[in-house]
Amino acid sequence: MANTTSANLKLTVQQTGENSGTWGQITNTNLLILEQAIGGYDALSVASSPTALTFSNGALSNGKNQVLKLTGTITGNVDVTIPDSIEKTYIVENATSGVFTVTFKTSSGTGITWSTTDKGKKILYSDGTNVLEGISSMGDLFAGDVTTNSISTDTINVSNITISGSTTANIITANTITATTITTNTITASGDITTSGGNMTDQIGEIRSVPINSKTAPYTLLSTDQGKFISTDSAITVPPSVFTAGQTVTIYNDSASGFAITKGAGVTMYWVQTGADADRTLSTRGVATILCVATNVFVITGGTLS
Repeated sequence: MANTTSANLKLTVQQTGENSGTWGQITNTNLLILEQAIGGYDALSVASSPTALTFSNGALSNGKNQVLKLTGTITGNVDVTIPDSIEKTYIVENATSGVFTVTFKTSSGTGITWSTTDKGKKILYSDGTNVLEGISSMGDLFAGDVTTNSISTDTINVSNITISGSTTANIITANTITATTITTNTITASGDITTSGGNMTDQIGEIRSVPINSKTAPYTLLSTDQGKFISTDSAITVPPSVFTAGQTVTIYNDSASGFAITKGAGVTMYWVQTGADADRTLSTRGVATILCVATNVFVITGGTLS
């Protein structure tokens, strides 16, 4: 019975009693083909389209390599093809020059395309009909649950981390995380959180201190004042439709005389000491905290109010 050929790597399948005196050479060639498929590397010029990779029977061939680096200066969109019916995995790098697409595909099927600006690497596989991408994002590496006790590293610098689904490591969803150490259950940030020298800041300021807004003239509070203290020597107005429940502003009288803290139109401001709703006067060097408890409703407290 004559030798046959395997479907994917085109190895020589020897039959009993065949190849007397040469079967060792054929076996060695098969082993080299297996080595090529597992760890082989080849840099291929793909300047012309289509560029067809070869799969010769019983012989080493460029299409059997595990890793392919596509090179050359291309002057148009390029197709790199493997024969139909081949089932195989690849790591492919687009290292071509020229602002054109490169598509890795089967002869008759579809494939994966590098855009005109994409010169990256891809993990691909052929199912015998089409070429598909094995890993297109980090999400493909963690498509199910992620269970881990710890991640230890000195530096994590990423554009985006999005972990969704069930994780015992909890969830981190952020635009930017740059830190030496993160130990937490949950971080959810829509803006930036920055650590430097042991200090952490957000959009308002350093988290462990109260940001200051200094004024030297009558001032109407703004939404950006929430979480801050206003150091001033002049009257303060609490406006309507600016603050939401739970937001606070602290006022410090940095002068030698008292000044008014006045309610804007439609604002209710209860003094904690008496429960009365009225404008207040903050004495010299006094401190008052204003807490929004509902829309346009505030309470004000401080030992130097009248």
